[in-house]
Amino acid sequence: MSTPTLDGLNQARSNRAELPASNGPVLGDADFRFLREFVLQHCGIALGEHKRQLVQGRLLRRLRALGLTEFGSYCERLRSDPEGEMGDLASAISTNVTSFFREVHHYDFVADTLLPQWLQSKRDGGRLRLWSAGCSTGEEPYALAMVLAEVLEKHGSTLDTRILATDLSPQALAVAREGVYSLERMGGVSRERQRRWFLRGEGSFDGLARIHPRLRELVSIQPLNLLHDWPMQGPFDAIFCRNVVIYFDQPTKQKLFRRYAGMLVPGGYLFLGHSESMHGLSDDFELIGRTIYRKRGA
Repeated sequence: MSTPTLDGLNQARSNRAELPASNGPVLGDADFRFLREFVLQHCGIALGEHKRQLVQGRLLRRLRALGLTEFGSYCERLRSDPEGEMGDLASAISTNVTSFFREVHHYDFVADTLLPQWLQSKRDGGRLRLWSAGCSTGEEPYALAMVLAEVLEKHGSTLDTRILATDLSPQALAVAREGVYSLERMGGVSRERQRRWFLRGEGSFDGLARIHPRLRELVSIQPLNLLHDWPMQGPFDAIFCRNVVIYFDQPTKQKLFRRYAGMLVPGGYLFLGHSESMHGLSDDFELIGRTIYRKRGA
């Protein structure tokens, strides 16, 4: 039998799971240190010391789902199968807050400015490709699909149009694929759009509505970790990455913006969230509106 080292004893002490009757195991120093490094490396999310209680609270639910009684066991699971747990971990520590037509000025800009330009420039053929990067539960790409479908119909256009919607969270993607939402979550959708683009549930499905098949045809939903390889080739005419980079550290943001620039057509557009900025992080884009950026070199 080998003799435990001093480092091993110290780690065991710091990881010891105290079990208060109501709160469950405590996230020790060593496990929290590992989780911070793991999340930064694999998700690009920087967790400060002040996030410890939040991480502990959110991961407790994941431990229970896996039948684990301590955070050390969960860390071992991450070490042995990082990819298998990545989506659930990201879902637990991030906040999937979204809504239909959130930051409506972005959708107005697409409908009133970009789509007329695109229809004119692509009138002799071509295709239109948009990417919702960090689509969460699907409200963003489906709202974009509404705008695209309405404008294309208005102009009688048959332009080949698709929206790629990606996210790391398997739970969020499952909701997006299902395309079923409670009426309470549709506050940003006008009554006219609710009648046109949603199928109301009846009986046991009362209070729910399903996205119209026409919109589902426009949206392709796929899992993707923004920090890993991107299987799609592009190029895209516009990328929506709103309220995503707010979680990332500066080097990760810089790398991501460079990669976005490489995936956009010359003069393509990048939309960020209302509390996000590219200031001092990229020379590939110019600010042209409220968190609306255009790729240089058009």
